[in-house]
Amino acid sequence: MKVLITGATGLIGSELCKFLVNKHKIVALTRNISKAGRVLDSKIEAVDDLDQVNFNDLDVIINLAGEPIADKRWSEKQKARIMDSRIALTEEISNRIHACDSPPHTFISGSAIGYYGRQPATVKVDEDFNDPYPEFSHQLCKDWEAKANLAHSEQTRVCIVRTGVVLSRQGGALKKMLPAFQFGMGGPMASGKQMMSWIHIDDMVQLLLFLVKHQDLSGVFNATAPAPVSNKEFSERLALTLRRPAMLTMPEFVLKALFGEMSELLIYGQRVLPRRALKANYRFRYPNLDEALQQLFH
Repeated sequence: MKVLITGATGLIGSELCKFLVNKHKIVALTRNISKAGRVLDSKIEAVDDLDQVNFNDLDVIINLAGEPIADKRWSEKQKARIMDSRIALTEEISNRIHACDSPPHTFISGSAIGYYGRQPATVKVDEDFNDPYPEFSHQLCKDWEAKANLAHSEQTRVCIVRTGVVLSRQGGALKKMLPAFQFGMGGPMASGKQMMSWIHIDDMVQLLLFLVKHQDLSGVFNATAPAPVSNKEFSERLALTLRRPAMLTMPEFVLKALFGEMSELLIYGQRVLPRRALKANYRFRYPNLDEALQQLFH
């Protein structure tokens, strides 16, 4: 099987490549060929332009590319960069799939639970939830998904993966949190009542592989563990795992001062459930937060 992966040097993409490289031919689209050479297995072909890829030879495309959403304040320029890095590339991939004589049978495209926007902690959100809060994260994911769905045809199925907070020692939100918690200075953010819908990096990768394997599946899948927790509970569990206190709270006004509009990702959340993955009989390796943290830190 020949697989094109965009965002292959990122947190999820680099882990995914490790599972695929010995069984399949992998092409990695990257903005940085030299970084790909350092990060990825030498058997992976790295390209920096889709013109270097023959889409008729591909079986599967896994689209994970995009400017990090939480690395910088959301100036209008940065929001445009975040949008363009996802939407333009996804549209180009869909157009190239349509132009094929023999298109790939599977297109798996990333999205995020930000699609749902901020939601009350009491509201359970699954893939059929149809009352998203209209804010930047929702519009970003809505437009991103719409471009991916353009690839759908009788020959190509499309799976949209709405990813939650990915827990890994190698990067993402957890790596950013760790220094404060390790020094005993961690704790809840804002009210602490906002929900955190998380997923262990191993389950993130295995769910993608599950979708590749099960060719009868298509549509939207929430990539979150079945037991979301509040930010306060997450902070307490992480501190307990690290054997550190978690008594310092980061007030909402400080988060807004530091991060501007981007602080919305930290102040608000969603209680997201992976109903469709569970219905398809995907079995989570780390369904509960304690199990996930124990695996990561012991």
